[in-house]
Amino acid sequence: MSDTIRVTVWNEYRDELRIPLSGEVYPDGMHAVIADGLSAHADIEVRTATLDEPEHGLTEEVLANTDVLTWWAHVANGEVSDEVSRRVCDRVVLGGMGLIVLHSAHFSKPFKQLMGTSCNLKWREAGEKERLWVIEPGHPIAQGLGEYVELPETEMYGERFDVPQPDATVFTSWFAGGEVFRSGCCWQRGRGKVFYFRPGHETYPIFYEPEIRQILTNAVRWAAPVAGAETRYGNVRPLEDI
Repeated sequence: MSDTIRVTVWNEYRDELRIPLSGEVYPDGMHAVIADGLSAHADIEVRTATLDEPEHGLTEEVLANTDVLTWWAHVANGEVSDEVSRRVCDRVVLGGMGLIVLHSAHFSKPFKQLMGTSCNLKWREAGEKERLWVIEPGHPIAQGLGEYVELPETEMYGERFDVPQPDATVFTSWFAGGEVFRSGCCWQRGRGKVFYFRPGHETYPIFYEPEIRQILTNAVRWAAPVAGAETRYGNVRPLEDI
């Protein structure tokens, strides 16, 4: 396996075109800003894809050459084809591709399919302060961070977050309005890893924040496939004389 991690940054790319403020904050789309942050690292090779491309930019060939897929979505989750969603899930479960699900993509088809729950939550858009506490400082995704990350303006997501119990919860958020939220959750699904990361609202410049970029870089490295033994199925000869 190559030392280079091949990342596809996927974005619905609708809010930046329909909401003036989102377009001002992310003039080339959130995918461009996320890709820029990741491509600053020599071990990460980045491509982007968006909803309105043929097959949503996620052809069999693209996914076969993707080690980690990041996914941002919001208003058009229902426009993602069932075929492409199944293709993504199969690449995670059977192929070992990592999946990083960002902010409002908690309602995305692939994430809901992999979780098997509603993935619902409370929310409020009031531009309030968020304190993102690092509660597993020894986890690879928390590498290089302090005790917490403070974001001055965010959209609130509150518990209960209807997902299966995470294998690890790296971050827990506190909001100025009083709510808390499991903002950095890890799961193993088959051969692949899934990381849900809450920060990243479309009208706040969160993906420019150095600590958020550090988290996404750490998450990509954590979620990348691990070289393991070849999987064999079917009839086999015994290893010992019988």
